[in-house]
Amino acid sequence: MAHFRTGMSARMRASDRPDEEHIDDGHSVGSGRLGRRGFLAGLSALAVSGCVATPRPEAPKVVEPPKPRRVVPPMYYAMPNERFPIPEVDVSHLEERWWRKDVDYPTSERKGTLIVDTPNRYLYHVTGPNRATRYGIGVGRDGFSWAGRAIMAYRREWPRWTPPNEMVARRPELEPYSIANGGMPPGLRNPLGARSHYIHLNGKDTLYRIHGTPEPWSIGKAVSSGCIRLINQDVIHLHDNVRDGSPIVVIPDPKMEHLLVT
Repeated sequence: MAHFRTGMSARMRASDRPDEEHIDDGHSVGSGRLGRRGFLAGLSALAVSGCVATPRPEAPKVVEPPKPRRVVPPMYYAMPNERFPIPEVDVSHLEERWWRKDVDYPTSERKGTLIVDTPNRYLYHVTGPNRATRYGIGVGRDGFSWAGRAIMAYRREWPRWTPPNEMVARRPELEPYSIANGGMPPGLRNPLGARSHYIHLNGKDTLYRIHGTPEPWSIGKAVSSGCIRLINQDVIHLHDNVRDGSPIVVIPDPKMEHLLVT
């Protein structure tokens, strides 16, 4: 009987082992399947990633600092005490080379002479031996029509503008400002600006003018209308420093000789 029990126990222990091994094997097989699946999935991911371009990092954007704003020199400050208050010059529209400046200027012309250098867009007022005050100018169509020597006969503050009859005939819209109708009243919109200088030759008006303008962007350029224009602050400075009867020399622009009236 003891032998039978012993044999049974041994067989029972032996019969238990397959179940334990099955459980262990099942767990091992499952782990193996998961491992192979993970390995194959990894290979697939690597294969796919090899077809996708790796995005390049964007280059950092360079932000340029704002350009420094030009400082307005005192000579171009607003002039509130004028009959018609003049605003400050917007120097962002006026290159520094056109600013009023006292310069060396070799010349044989006597003190007080005005020299209009039409090709280079400058007006010089001779202030002494080889010295002058230089102004940037804009030149209108009429400014190219005359050259030579004459006299700056007289000056006017806040002048009226009276277009000649020939101009009114070409532009009928100017009829309200004709000589017969008394011209255009003075003011900031008047084409002659704050001051005007009148040029005579042999006692007769040449219709050539040196006048003001509120348009700083037009200085240094050939413009469609007017004669010789300076920004209002500059034409006031000229007016205050030149004398009636001063000689004037106008140098012609070779590129505009077809406009000269002889």
